[in-house]
Amino acid sequence: MTGKETQLPKGIVRHIYPYLLVILIIGLTTLACIPLSNPQSYHIVSFILLFVVAILAVFLGIGPVLLASTMSAVAWNYFFIPPFHTFHIANTEDRLMFISFFIIALLNGILTNRIRRQERLVRSREDETNALFQLTGELSKTRGIDGVIKVAGDDFRKRFGAETWFIIQDGNNILLPPAADEENSGADQPDPEISGWVFSNRKKAGRYTGTMNDSILTYYPLTGARISPGVVAFKIDEQRFKNKDIFWDTYCTHIANALEREFLGEMAIKARILDESDRFYGTLFNLISHEFRIPIAAIMGASDTLMLAETSERNREELYGEIFKASARLNHLTENLLNMSRIESGRISLRLDWHDVNDLFHRAARSLKQELEPFRLVIAVPDDMPLVRIDFALMEHVLINLLLNSTQHSLPGTTLNLEASYRRNNLIINISDNGPGFPPEALPRLFDKFYRVEGSPAGGLGLGLSIVKGLVDVHKGTVAAGNNESGGARFTITIPSRLPEMNQLNLTE
Repeated sequence: MTGKETQLPKGIVRHIYPYLLVILIIGLTTLACIPLSNPQSYHIVSFILLFVVAILAVFLGIGPVLLASTMSAVAWNYFFIPPFHTFHIANTEDRLMFISFFIIALLNGILTNRIRRQERLVRSREDETNALFQLTGELSKTRGIDGVIKVAGDDFRKRFGAETWFIIQDGNNILLPPAADEENSGADQPDPEISGWVFSNRKKAGRYTGTMNDSILTYYPLTGARISPGVVAFKIDEQRFKNKDIFWDTYCTHIANALEREFLGEMAIKARILDESDRFYGTLFNLISHEFRIPIAAIMGASDTLMLAETSERNREELYGEIFKASARLNHLTENLLNMSRIESGRISLRLDWHDVNDLFHRAARSLKQELEPFRLVIAVPDDMPLVRIDFALMEHVLINLLLNSTQHSLPGTTLNLEASYRRNNLIINISDNGPGFPPEALPRLFDKFYRVEGSPAGGLGLGLSIVKGLVDVHKGTVAAGNNESGGARFTITIPSRLPEMNQLNLTE
């Protein structure tokens, strides 16, 4: 003896325990029935022992039940069938009763145990079906790959107490680093080699599977109908996993189908974005080549004519004017393209400062002096208009685009109105004309890229109004289009702008 206590393994103790329990219960029942040990009462004892065997069969396995049946028959014979305390049975009738007792006890125990096992199996299958139903319901309501992983990980943890990792591919059949359940505090990590083997061969591996059993984790392939999203690795108790191959195959297939759905959805979105991008740039390049060719041709034609010696002074002035107009058009097209590029990339940074709206309006009008010459521009700014906090250059581009839009859709000699007001910490700008206005069906699409109202004059890329919306959005404002009751189009811009402290003081005095 070494002085150390020897302990039996837990598995052996768990295996022996039911047999010890049978010995104890049958022994105690026998002792309790000793007062009935007489020729008149031993039949009652047989029923008591049969009842005890039936009860034990409900809770114990087939081995302990066989032991209980044998012990009860032996105890009944030894203690209660005359002659007492011997295994000899003198009476033929008693011999037949003993044999019948043993058979009945044995059959009773076996059948009761079998019914119990069937009940447990039915209950287990019911639980499995319910688990699959609930998982499917949760997954059907979930969107996004990360969402599916979270739902599946939560279900693994709550239902099975399992630590879970999802090893998902990147779309090119290359596995990414494992995504662990956020509640997983275990130090174990999936083996990349086993994960790769499972993913490539589409077969389960790891603990309890018969393949690579040395692993402490169980690996299942997540295989959909069209693609394989990846692999799931989990650490689970053997009792929850053993002899449930069909359930686990189905369980992981449900997760794989949900992931496949999200994978295919993302692939479709990417394909659509690429397709739209190709169409966008194709349309853009076609428009650019067409719109730039017109002013360039005008500049080249006027330049060629100016180089002729016989050109009169009056013609020269007209040609210079054409060159200036074409150059202004080129500059406007270039500015719009640059602004659209900045808006699309999100690289516009506001340079906010306090500015005079009157100055803003007149600056925009001077930039369009030639275009506005055939029209009557009416600028209306209240005398008490406060300074507003805006990006002056960006708002100038906004007004230029809207005024140009009005000149293109109005008859020469008509009036264009440019009005400003300040209400509830908002700068309100209204631009209106006396043109034909907008068709009702065109209003929802006015600010879309490349959209042009049917019947619009030729020229332009169809970007002006979309740029207006983008620059106003950067100011956290809104722009709306509509028609005046008296006719003509109207644009209303609302820009949040709190009063500076100086103006606030002046207003409160």
